[in-house]
Amino acid sequence: MLEALMPVALTPFLSTIPTPMRDHVKLFIPGPVEVSADTYAAMSQPMIGHRSKDFTNLYADIQPKLQTLFGTTQRVYISTSSAWGLMEGSIRNLVNKKVLNCCCGAFSDKWYDVSLRCGKQAEELKVEWGQPITAALVEAKLATGEFDAVTLVHSETSTGVLNPIEEIAKLKTKFPDVMFIVDTVSSFTTVPMNFDALGIDILLTGSQKAFAMPPGMGLFAASAAAYARAATVKDRGYYFDLLEFQANGEKDMTPSTPCIALIYGLQHQLNKMIEEGLDNRYARHAKLNGMVHAWVKTHGFEFFSAEGYRTKGLTCVKNKDGFDVGAFVSLLKKRHNLAIDGGYGKIKGKTFRISNMGDESEASITELIAALDDTIGAL
Repeated sequence: MLEALMPVALTPFLSTIPTPMRDHVKLFIPGPVEVSADTYAAMSQPMIGHRSKDFTNLYADIQPKLQTLFGTTQRVYISTSSAWGLMEGSIRNLVNKKVLNCCCGAFSDKWYDVSLRCGKQAEELKVEWGQPITAALVEAKLATGEFDAVTLVHSETSTGVLNPIEEIAKLKTKFPDVMFIVDTVSSFTTVPMNFDALGIDILLTGSQKAFAMPPGMGLFAASAAAYARAATVKDRGYYFDLLEFQANGEKDMTPSTPCIALIYGLQHQLNKMIEEGLDNRYARHAKLNGMVHAWVKTHGFEFFSAEGYRTKGLTCVKNKDGFDVGAFVSLLKKRHNLAIDGGYGKIKGKTFRISNMGDESEASITELIAALDDTIGAL
């Protein structure tokens, strides 16, 4: 509104105004991301019983939309948990012998620790942070015959690496008895995803990133082979039991009490995605990601992730010598009420991360870039 009241000649200088132009800190961190007012409004619908016809109608309405998004004819399930619940559940359901955990950053590294805590035999396939997991590395390990499952984080949120899922998934034909489990938490809906074409066994994601919803909901699809494997595992538990999800899903139900408000938000976001068109959505994320990349290059920064393996929903920027990331992040918040991330885990301060995923637009990323410029100039 302030811009509308100013002469046209003054509008280019709006980015230099340090006073925040909004009533809250807007998130450009890699998750949770900003949630729009219309999504919150959708979530505020009256509560319904989770064993009622109203709920089964809600679940039935979103099911084909989720299947379109996942690229599958299999059912897509909703879990009232973070994606980590599904990541742990996949280990409990699908590992009998030994799991290979592909590790290239904080979240994929943690999956190895989770495997051990679940009492499973596990081995790390480690690469340097910022580098991708390649199909050749995975094939060499699986060829030993030691493993009956492999985990992969498609988009490693801590480093901005996008692993080559299509190439790695092709190995399933060589190793049909190995369960391929893939986390797409920070890539899902930013790039095309086709569960059936990939031929993998578990594809999981969460609500708080490109879905642009609050945290607290996981979503996944599973293969027929995954159900068959789960049936052989005696200690898979209950809350994340694949067979419980399958049995309840056939009745448009969830095994336990679901997060109904979040499901209303999911219904709303799915409708928005379909209205936008999935190809248009992927193109929008690519364009916004390119805008951030152009800013990185303009200011002489480098990318932390390897060339050709960069995710489309966020950018992990390698710090320059002497640049105070903490001060930069703090001043951006103070001057503009905008939040970016100052790096995660062992690369905190050595990197910073900027998200462009969810409901962001060319206008909002343009505003962010102007604020970044202003903040750098004020350091």
